[in-house]
Amino acid sequence: MTDYITIAIPKGRILQESVALFKKIGIDCEELLSDTRKLIFENPVQKMRYMIVRATDVPTYVEYGCADLGIVGKDTLLEQDKDLYEPLDLKFGYCRMMVAEPAELSRHDDPAGWTNIRIATKYPNFTEKYFTRKGVQVEIIKLYGSIELAPLVGLSERIVDLVSTGETLKQNGLVEVETIAEITTRLIVNRASMKTKYQRITEIIDGLEKQV
Repeated sequence: MTDYITIAIPKGRILQESVALFKKIGIDCEELLSDTRKLIFENPVQKMRYMIVRATDVPTYVEYGCADLGIVGKDTLLEQDKDLYEPLDLKFGYCRMMVAEPAELSRHDDPAGWTNIRIATKYPNFTEKYFTRKGVQVEIIKLYGSIELAPLVGLSERIVDLVSTGETLKQNGLVEVETIAEITTRLIVNRASMKTKYQRITEIIDGLEKQV
């Protein structure tokens, strides 16, 4: 399989957008959208191999060389800080990573005056680095879902989470206070693969770049 290019892709919207994008540059991976429990797909004609993995695991598979390429949100890359090559912004899956708090609190709150805060988030590493750079002492509470619940039950006054339309925040009485990163989907490459399979990987990168 050394002459194959292996790509790690998460399920969901990123998978659908990725399959459509690859199709534009002549890479056929429609099979990935089929209703099956298979996790590995191969295209012997094009010498391509695909791995369906959790989004949070994509950088790990690529960093360790199980996959040559990966497609993943910038939020995951910011949180994990893996040793990877990130050559291309695929420009889909746009959202914002932001700080939010209850609307009532925001009426008299000044983020410039924060010195010691407690934040609930799925992104503890990136959140801590962000506030440390600003000189704000932060207590992080790691959650895995429904981050908006934390301020409602007194677990934390503020959250850091991804926002697309902002509707979920609004329905839970929260407002955006500060955007700390703009997030899109990225193409990542294993550093060793970039050297050993340079021609094929470069062709893929160049082809995708013309489409985004």
